[in-house]
Amino acid sequence: MRTITLEEHFAYPGFLEGPGRQLKERALRFGGAAATILEQLCDLGERRIAEMDAAGIDFQVLSLTSPGTEQLEAADGITMAREANEFLAAAVKRNPTRFAGLAALPTASPDKAAEELEQMVREHGFKGAVINGHNRGRYLDDKFFWPILERAESLGTPIYLHPTQPPKPVIEASYGGFSSMVTDMLAGPGWGWHIETAVHVIRLILGGVFDRYPKLQIVIGHLGESLPFMLQRLDIMPMAVTKLNRPISAYLRENIHYTFSGFNFTAAFLDLLLEVGVERIMFSADYPYASMTQARGFLNQLPVSTTDKERIARSNAERLFGL
Repeated sequence: MRTITLEEHFAYPGFLEGPGRQLKERALRFGGAAATILEQLCDLGERRIAEMDAAGIDFQVLSLTSPGTEQLEAADGITMAREANEFLAAAVKRNPTRFAGLAALPTASPDKAAEELEQMVREHGFKGAVINGHNRGRYLDDKFFWPILERAESLGTPIYLHPTQPPKPVIEASYGGFSSMVTDMLAGPGWGWHIETAVHVIRLILGGVFDRYPKLQIVIGHLGESLPFMLQRLDIMPMAVTKLNRPISAYLRENIHYTFSGFNFTAAFLDLLLEVGVERIMFSADYPYASMTQARGFLNQLPVSTTDKERIARSNAERLFGL
């Protein structure tokens, strides 16, 4: 069974001196697992491929790790996105049978971001883009960003919406009052990342993005960032109130795709499966923050048919990303 993973991360030296400096500082301060993760992020060669082979992963779609370029000044974002994409394009060129790329975008400059996406797709065969959440408190439902969404739809390439920290006022109001470490974890991978991403998706829907760009496809990880559990409840906001063309649940079933990305939880998977159907679910490992071996083991034991397992492992991704 061929396997394709879709939320797999990388970093490069320039990024680690800029928006990714906390990753480098953590590795220097704590060593151990943090240092190993940093080494794995920066390796787009034989070591990564060997780990893929050992875990039974055939192909990775790679993207610049969080926090990406989204919190940078506009000019810095343009430079950083270009550097990241050139670094990734070279890695893909060296191993085209094992890697593909998602473009980093300077979202603070939407016209430039749209141009960057098209260039990377047309010249380097990139399969879409990654956007790490809000841009300094502004979300993609803001029409300021719609040139990016328009270009993605016209190219037929999906956008992977990856979590990021909530805006600072939200962190202070909702996640403060604890030790700094508890606040960081609660506002991040322990809870806040996922709720932040879910709210972002809901904003996209309520903002009319998919009515304006009905063919646009967004991918989110972590088995839906809590949205499947709330999917039917969201329709408490009827179309007469939202002024949308469809119920909110319809957009979540028709414009959003979902990956695992380290959420190897059978009950949560079954909820997602029952709500959106197998055609919307795709494999991922969230490497190097989570284990490829554990991800593959979770895939192997899923309580679905062999045909559905192959859809999740490869064919849904092949169809959506043109792999």
